[in-house]
Amino acid sequence: MSNKLEIFKKRLIYRASYRGTKEMDMLLSAFVNKFIEKFDEAELIELEKFLNFEDEIIYNYYHYKIIKGGINKNKISKLFENFKL
Repeated sequence: MSNKLEIFKKRLIYRASYRGTKEMDMLLSAFVNKFIEKFDEAELIELEKFLNFEDEIIYNYYHYKIIKGGINKNKISKLFENFKL
């Protein structure tokens, strides 16, 4: 693994862990930590896009399956949709 990719992964882990609400911190950090080593570079970029959505959009997607705010159906969103803590 390149050093650049490892730094990118660390940034994603940090972004998932410090969202602003404790519930989203726990949910997203658990999700990212479970899958991050399985993702290739393209999937990591999709993960970054996913993490850039506001907490409310991600929360509604996870709990109520409301697709809003630009969330695309892709591998990341499907894994997250089926993820359980």
